[in-house]
Amino acid sequence: MSSVGIIGDLDTVSGFRLGGVKKSEVVNNKEEAIAAIDKFLEEDVSIIIITQVLANEIREHINRKIGSNVLPMIIEIPDKDGSSEGSSDQMADLIKRVIGVEMVK
Repeated sequence: MSSVGIIGDLDTVSGFRLGGVKKSEVVNNKEEAIAAIDKFLEEDVSIIIITQVLANEIREHINRKIGSNVLPMIIEIPDKDGSSEGSSDQMADLIKRVIGVEMVK
C-alpha cells in the first residue's frame, strides 16, 4: 500500500487530479461510491480521500469493509458545497482506530 485515491464529484476529483493524484473515481450516487471504495481496496490504496456527503451515504459499507484496520486511512473532505452537517470528527475516529481509545470532548 502506497498510493492515494480520491472519490467524489467531478469538481473535487478534478482538483485532486491537477494536484497529482492519479487514482480517482468520479461518482454520482451511493452505488458508484461503494464500487469505487471496493476498487480502491482491491488495488491496496493506502489513503482514500472521499467527500463527506458520499462517506455519510456509505458509512455502513465503509465500517464493514475497513472496520478497525489502520489502513487504508479514510479522509473525509468537504465537497464543493462545503461541510455536511452531522459529519463525524475524523481525528477522533482515526485515534480510536489506531490506538483503540475513544477521545472524549
